[in-house]
Amino acid sequence: MSHIQIINDSHSLPSRAERTVSSIGVFDGVHRGHQRLLDLVKDEAKSQSIPSVVVTFDKHPTQITSPKNAPKILTPLNRKIQLLEELGIDYVYVLAFNEHRASTPAAQFIREIFFEAIRAESIYVGEDFQFGHKRLGNVDLLESEGKSLGIAVNGVGLFTSGYPSKGIISSTVIRKHLQDGELALANEKLGRRYEIAGRVVSGDKRGRTIGFPTANISVDTEIAVPADGVYAAWYLLKDGTRKLAAVNIGKRPTFSDSHMSVIEAHILDFDDDLYGDNAVLVFEKRIRPEKKFAGLKEFQQQLEIDLAEIRETLT
Repeated sequence: MSHIQIINDSHSLPSRAERTVSSIGVFDGVHRGHQRLLDLVKDEAKSQSIPSVVVTFDKHPTQITSPKNAPKILTPLNRKIQLLEELGIDYVYVLAFNEHRASTPAAQFIREIFFEAIRAESIYVGEDFQFGHKRLGNVDLLESEGKSLGIAVNGVGLFTSGYPSKGIISSTVIRKHLQDGELALANEKLGRRYEIAGRVVSGDKRGRTIGFPTANISVDTEIAVPADGVYAAWYLLKDGTRKLAAVNIGKRPTFSDSHMSVIEAHILDFDDDLYGDNAVLVFEKRIRPEKKFAGLKEFQQQLEIDLAEIRETLT
């Protein structure tokens, strides 16, 4: 796999990239729909023996244009770039999305980005893509402006998933699946297991006192976290080793009256100190919703049942 080259928008692509095949979008999640769109980009780039370029943004545009409506993020920028690299994209051109960028007229945006900066010969975009000031740019405008600049534009219909979930594959739909506890459907549409990253922080250490030590994981508030519940997951250690983990996301109603959900990971057959580590959790299966137990004994009995199912799921 070749290394992807990252270009920020204060630069153009290297002069050796005289022509490119490109796509543009937020690509949050780099899900199966995105992957199929980018396959079209890669196929043409390969047939023309020219580089592939993905134009994306350093943040979700709605964080600037409508902060109160900004969605939770499935993939932070660094993880998105890793996924694009795994797909075999040659360049990622990262636009700083700010007030200036939001107010750029669509026609100017096309000229500056596609014609001058990345020298696109052709562009593939989802048919619902919008861009430019007040999102007045769409595929029709891209096609008409592109024609005058010698750029072929291909509007691609949204992809749908097959059995078992059917329906459109989109970042919005995947966020809703996660929010509703439908991890299996989210994973199906992503084309991989959903993951979150965070830092192991100090907790109340209650788990250790009942023989069930957990790592408390603090995640950025902008990240989409699966619904409250118990999950079978993998915990990725610093050296890349993965460990079986029972993850609880929730408010721990048996022990507290907190209104804030916390993320706790109990790593099976493991007793090292993880405090301060950068943790990655990869979610395999939702075991059950969170519930309130009558007391410690009932809670511990349920934990044993959960651990048995998690061990069976992951081994």
